[in-house]
This record gives sequence, C-alpha cells and structure tokens, in this order.
Amino acid sequence: MKDVKQLTIDAIRVLSAEAIQKANSGHPGMPLGAAPIGYATFTNMTFNPKDTAFDNRDRFVLSAGHASMLDYSLYYLFGFGLKKEDIMNFRQLGSRTAGHPEYRVCPGVETSTGPLGQGIANAVGMAMAENYLATKFNKDGFPIVDHYTFALCGDGCMQEGIENEAASLAGALKLGKLIVIYDDNDVTIEGSTDITFNEDVGKRHEAMGWQVIKVKDANDVMALNRAIKKAKAETEKPSLIIVKSTIGYGSHLAGKAACHGAPLGEEGVKQLKETLGWDYAPFEVPEEVFKHCKKFGNKGKRVQKAWKAMFKAYEEAYPELAKEYIAWKKRELPDLASIEDLWKFEKDDASRGYSNTVLNKIAGYVPNLIGGSADLAPANKSNMKGRGDFLPEDKTGSNIHFGIREHAMAAIVNGMYLHGGLIPYCATFAVFSDYMKNAMRMSAIMEIPVIYLLSHDSIGVGEDGPTHQPIEHLAGLRAMPGLKVYRPADGRETTAAWIGALKGEEPSCIVVSRQTLPMLEGTGANAFKGGYVLCDSEKKTPDVILIATGSEVSLAVNAKKELIKDGIDARVVSMPCVEEFEKQSAKYKESVLPKSVRARVAVEAGATMCWDKYVGFDGKVIGINTFGASAPAKQLFEKFGFTVDNVVKAAKEVVGK
Repeated sequence: MKDVKQLTIDAIRVLSAEAIQKANSGHPGMPLGAAPIGYATFTNMTFNPKDTAFDNRDRFVLSAGHASMLDYSLYYLFGFGLKKEDIMNFRQLGSRTAGHPEYRVCPGVETSTGPLGQGIANAVGMAMAENYLATKFNKDGFPIVDHYTFALCGDGCMQEGIENEAASLAGALKLGKLIVIYDDNDVTIEGSTDITFNEDVGKRHEAMGWQVIKVKDANDVMALNRAIKKAKAETEKPSLIIVKSTIGYGSHLAGKAACHGAPLGEEGVKQLKETLGWDYAPFEVPEEVFKHCKKFGNKGKRVQKAWKAMFKAYEEAYPELAKEYIAWKKRELPDLASIEDLWKFEKDDASRGYSNTVLNKIAGYVPNLIGGSADLAPANKSNMKGRGDFLPEDKTGSNIHFGIREHAMAAIVNGMYLHGGLIPYCATFAVFSDYMKNAMRMSAIMEIPVIYLLSHDSIGVGEDGPTHQPIEHLAGLRAMPGLKVYRPADGRETTAAWIGALKGEEPSCIVVSRQTLPMLEGTGANAFKGGYVLCDSEKKTPDVILIATGSEVSLAVNAKKELIKDGIDARVVSMPCVEEFEKQSAKYKESVLPKSVRARVAVEAGATMCWDKYVGFDGKVIGINTFGASAPAKQLFEKFGFTVDNVVKAAKEVVGK
C-alpha cells in the first residue's frame, strides 16, 4: 500500500493528466515528471492557504508556466481555494485555471508566467525585495522579513538568455534566500536537448556565484528534502538544485518529446492510472491526501499567528519602523500633486534632466521608491542622490545597478513590485525598450504599476545614429494594452508624468529627451489629463489645431506665433499621454479636439501611424517613417522636417491657404 506522500504525488500526476485530457490542450510532460519536485517544494515552504497575502510567506514561482497543471494541482490539494470544478475547467473561458498561471486569477499564483525565463527573473526581483526589506526593517529578535523565494524551471528557461542575465545578477548580489529548482528532463518540444543544449548548467551557475546541488532522481523525495535543506542553509549564495527527471513519467510517452505539449489521449490516461495503481474515478482524490496536505497549511497558519504576535511586540519596541512598514506594504503615497516644489525648475533642461530633478524631489517623500538602470544611470539620469546603492555587502541603498541586462532588469522590477512593499522603476535608452518588451507586456497583463524611464527619445540622440535613435518605439509602446506612455514637453509635464505613474494602477513609460527643452507657459497639472489646450486660439473655433508631444510642443507653440501673422488662428494641444487622454470624458475630449475642426497637424519625432486617429482624413502628420542618421541633433531635426517653417507649411496646407 502506498504511503500518503506517494499517494499525494500520484494525485498531482493524475489530476494534471486528466485536466489536460478533458481540455484536449496542455502540457502533461513536466507535471508528470516534476510532481515529486512540486510536492517536496510545497512541503518545505511556509504559507497559509487561507491567507495567500501573508507578508512573511515563502514565494513560489513556476517559471515553466506551460506546466500550469502542476501549479493548479498543488494549489488544489494544499487548500488554496481551488475547487474540483476549477481543475475540470482547465483552459476554459473564465476559468481560474488558465493555460498559464495568471496573477490575481488563481489564488496562490505570485506572478503570471508563460514566456520562458520571465519567472526566474521575477523570482530574482522577489528575492532582492526580501533582502532589501529585511535590511531595512529587521531588528535583533524581530525577523519581520524572513522568507525564501522558490522558482521551478525547465530546460526552456535555462536556454533563454534572460535566465543567464538574471542568474548573473543574483549571484553578484549574493541572494542567499533564492532557491531555483531545475527540472532537468533532457527534452524540449523538438526532441532531445542534445541537439541544441549540451552545456554544463551547474558549472555555468557556479561561475556566476551560485551554490549548485544535484539530485539524481526526481522520485527520491528524501533527496529533494535534503537538497532544499542544504539550499536554505547557504546564506551567501543563491542555490540551484538540478534534479534529473523523466518527462511524462508513468505514461506510455515517458521520456519522449511527444508528451511535452499534447494530451496523453484517453487510452494514455487510462494506462497512466494503471501504471501508478490509481483506482479512483476521474478527478477524485482520496480524503487522506487532503488531510495530509492540510497539515502543511496548518503549520503555516501557526507560523503566521506567531509572526503577528511578533509584529505586535515590534510595534511596541519600534513604533516608527512598524508604522513605516505598514505604509510601505499599503503603497501609501502623499498628495504629491499639492507639493509646490515639485513643479518648480530653475532652468531649461533636457527632459531627462527635468526627470532627475523630479525623481530626487519625489524620493524625499516616497522612501520605498527603489530602482536603477542597465548601466546607463549617468546618461538617463536615473540615480537618486543620497539614497545609497544596493550592493552585495550592503543592501541598505535604493539605487540598483542592474548591469547591462535590459531583458532581466524589466522582469526583475516586476518581481520586486509583486513581492510587495516597494515601488520600483528601471531605466534605459528608449531604443533598448525592445529588449524589455516581454516583461513590459507582462506588467501590463498583470496590471502592476512598474515605472520604465526611457531616455534619448528620438533622433535628438544625434551622432550615435540610427541604431540608437528610436523611431517606431513610441507607436509600439502605445499599441500595448494597459501601458501608459508619457512623453513630456518640459519640467512641469515631467512632474505630471512621474506623479501619474506613481499613482497609476498600470505600468508607465516616461520617455525623455537628451536635448534641452524650454519651459513652456501654461504647462502644469492639466497634463494629468493626458492631452490639453496649451495655447488657445483667439477665435471661439480655431482655424487649425496643432497637436504635439515632447520636444515638438515648443515647435507647435512657435508655429502658432508665425501663423497668426498670416491670419491663421491656431490652437496648440500638448498630448503628453494618449492613454490618459483617452480615459477622459467625451465632453472633455471634444473641448480639446472639437470635431468641427478638421484642419489638424500632429507633430512627433517618431513613427506617424498612431496619429491618424487624431488628425483624420483632412489632417497631416509630421513624423518619421524611416530610420534616422548619424549627425548632430539640430541638423537631423532640420533634415526630417521638424522645423517651425515646416509646421507652418503643413498648417497652411490643411487650412487651404
């Protein structure tokens, strides 16, 4: 007769196979092979399934998100609130058990995973957040922040470049509470990993400063327990536990690529159950399995109860720190818009300079603001003065050096936010946002307000040439659902961008210039609306509307001055954030861009495709639909038509003069 541990492991296997078969879609191979790994991980974790937001819980990230039924089977058996019907509705419309784990959809899921490697980078961010918060809040006898981050990955994650970037940073930062378990089954979709992937993953990670532990057989639960215990004992290095497993274990396709991403078939599921000695009706699990798993949840409840008692004593011993901890966890912000100093600037500057001024002022009011750049802080001016650096030997600083690792950086800040307690941002050149796009997309899907500071926003980059001059990037970023894109025209619009990003419930890009932009009369809090009338016409109905963003707003303002000399009365609309403008009421949008005025010109030093909506069939767009060139910025703006004369010419054409 099976012991309850093996019965639980087999329950994970059978539930996964049955759900995938019922959906006729999914990936049974890893859940079958890695079921003992999932079981060993959960039985060595601290969690309360009745309170999945318990502050000091261990975090678990299934980086190999295609193995989602492994996740769902674990959450179901360990009492996280999933029901049998949820398992049976795997991959169906409206189900909590989506094709890949989704944050806020399935209880217990810490982050949405799917694109391989994103989850590991998220886990690195969670471990960094734990490390930073522990350094900030823990006192002798009060380990308020003291937990582990676990991630489970497969060969696919290990082959993605983002994993290497994230692992390299984790090793450099000595994240001792990060434990990554590698389900090494030697198979990917196309067949054996030997055809593409024969490196020594363990030695690679050892070279990056990791402790590497090997388990020869995934079915050896005692060996898995010893490995996890050893990983927890190592405080200076992150740990990689490499576990040899058989993909599709117990099925007729065991060890074969065919079971990676396709159901086993009705006969295959029947054969699996016979091999495992599983004699229960479909989706039925013996009660003793639930009772066994409940013990671990009850243990977590006791840990949480003890933690609450400790925190109560902490509040008495360190009242100010405790108050700050609670505020950080709630993501409390002061009324930044009412702070007059945030709207004041001493001189004209590039918007990257305005951004740095705003960032440093805000840092004085938002102590849990944390972030950094991919080795470009001096250029994108993303450093917070006097806040120190987050370093391997000193985790007190809130400026992070991500190294030249844009792919991982964006996913890491997602993990930092998801951990809770911190407000993270990251920075690079706008043209390199392509490297970050997948993680930015994941933050938009999860609706988490991470901030991306993107500098050198146009051909204004100048001499570095077309490789460094973003053209299609603004349009591409705006095309992403749930992502706000700010391109401020001066200091006050930059203030509005930072405040809007901090207050938002979605991710934001703040796109800033290399070249100097003048402070403009009339900018300010109206920028919160995304688009507003900066300079109005003398007439009730303007002859033409000039719409612009960023560095081109001043062009539109100066063009208005020239047009009036020829009897053409123009309205200038600054549009720093299209997404915020679209949230406004129809009445407000009509007041800014009245339908009766069909003569319109949009001006932006980027791809034109997103402006047709605002200029209509009768308008014109002054933009760039080719790559740039290497030359001083002033020459490039003249070459590509970003001059007052060209804006005036376009306005006259749409007016008919």
